[in-house]
Amino acid sequence: MTRRSSDRVDPLGSTAATDSTGPTDPAAVGAGGRSAGDAGPAEVFEVTTPVGAARVTVRRATAVPARAWFVASHGAGGGIEARDLAALAAALPARGIHVALVEQPWRVAGRRLAPAPGTLDAGWLPVLAEIARRNAVEGLPVFGSGRSAGARVACRTAAETNVAGVVALAFPLHPPGRPERSRLAELLGAGVPTLVVQGERDSFGGPDEFPADGPTLLRVPFADHGFAVPKRAAITQEAALALITAGVGDWLVAASARE
Repeated sequence: MTRRSSDRVDPLGSTAATDSTGPTDPAAVGAGGRSAGDAGPAEVFEVTTPVGAARVTVRRATAVPARAWFVASHGAGGGIEARDLAALAAALPARGIHVALVEQPWRVAGRRLAPAPGTLDAGWLPVLAEIARRNAVEGLPVFGSGRSAGARVACRTAAETNVAGVVALAFPLHPPGRPERSRLAELLGAGVPTLVVQGERDSFGGPDEFPADGPTLLRVPFADHGFAVPKRAAITQEAALALITAGVGDWLVAASARE
């Protein structure tokens, strides 16, 4: 069941987005310095789930014909305004990819703390079912995604949602300083083609901690868990985001062509 939220301000229309992972002056800026608003008007609707209403912001592909759907959720400490999600929402429609950013019910309800994994999954599954319904005519491949906790949700539910692949943004391989508490099995258990996008300074697990024979890995130089880079780094914040949008876009285009 869906409900339109036409009276809500588009959360990606502002370049003053914030996320608990750090300052996000470039958060809503994609490759080439474009703001998320440049990707065209968004459709915002709500989906009823067993744990409350989830909210979905869709930006349709501007390139014709469309290639795929990219459905992504946020992490446990921030929303869809996170710099990587906003940049992808700005960049991917021009490559023929519909982007749907999902706000989990706990965020929609204004709660500060994310619930248990099972509750997160329950808030995600009906959204993917609704995307599948809306995709019935086009029949495009659908890719699940999310950042941090959202990436874990996409991996855990990949088989049940019948996605063509998963893009795991800042996958939290383990709690900071606790490599023995690995979540690698969760990542590998997705059972579908998977792209991991990981910052070199991610305290939840750097790129070198992932197995060489595991999922495809996109390394983001100097970036932390929120893909923020230091001001004195050899790469600018905008360049780091451009690397992410280009890498994810290339992977999605190639993976959708194989479907």
